[in-house]
Amino acid sequence: MPPGSPGALDATLLDAHAAGDGPRLASLYGEAADRFRAAGDIDAACFYWTQALVFSLEAGLDEARHYADQLRRLGRI
Repeated sequence: MPPGSPGALDATLLDAHAAGDGPRLASLYGEAADRFRAAGDIDAACFYWTQALVFSLEAGLDEARHYADQLRRLGRI
């Protein structure tokens, strides 16, 4: 699978879940959200930004503010 392919991202997400790597999960979910937003699928993007927000909050990451802002701009929180 090419590194930028959706399947590769799915596999990387599954690996991060198996490892319990919250910071990595936050980043990967954020990346997925950006991809869906670019493709015009706002509902999917918001789902992934929500996951990114949860994992970044759990890990105490500053990126949580960015993910919350994305959701706020789209009227999701």
